[in-house]
Amino acid sequence: MSQTGDSDRLFIPISDHDHTQGAMDASIVLVAYGDYQCLSCREVYRMIQELQQQIQLCFVFRHFPRTQLHYQAQKAAEAAVAAAAQNQFWQMHNLLFEHQSALSDGHLLEYANELQLDIDRFLRDMTAHVHAERVAQDVQSGIKSSVSSTPALFMNGDRYRDAWDIERLLAAITSRNLQNNCTN
Repeated sequence: MSQTGDSDRLFIPISDHDHTQGAMDASIVLVAYGDYQCLSCREVYRMIQELQQQIQLCFVFRHFPRTQLHYQAQKAAEAAVAAAAQNQFWQMHNLLFEHQSALSDGHLLEYANELQLDIDRFLRDMTAHVHAERVAQDVQSGIKSSVSSTPALFMNGDRYRDAWDIERLLAAITSRNLQNNCTN
């Protein structure tokens, strides 16, 4: 597969369907495809949190559990969407990355309880895999954007392929922002 062209573009644009932080019309929009058990995704999670303290941006998280490598990733993604159904996506998202080595059913239930979710509803959703289709939609959107591993990050629709460190990411954002300002 080529490293240029359409394989470096976000295929599915952001929408109200996405889990977003910040204004969707921000000058910088970061879309991350991630897996709650992926160590590199946790590092990117921390970098994005740091970036959000420094600049205004729209951050979008899309699920891309790599179930062949991480056997609890699908369940964790479904737990995040179950929390989203109770308006607690970002709170659960943060707990899952902060406690990435503790994603068993019991731990997920503890996190739901900590967030004061409706536990009966959460358990029903998890047992019936109510949100599996929503996770699958994110995965399919990632596949259409040539995502095959995590983390995968898109900046204003373009794939970010540089080093995963805060300085390089901030430099890419600054460069992108300058390009946008020059073309407006």
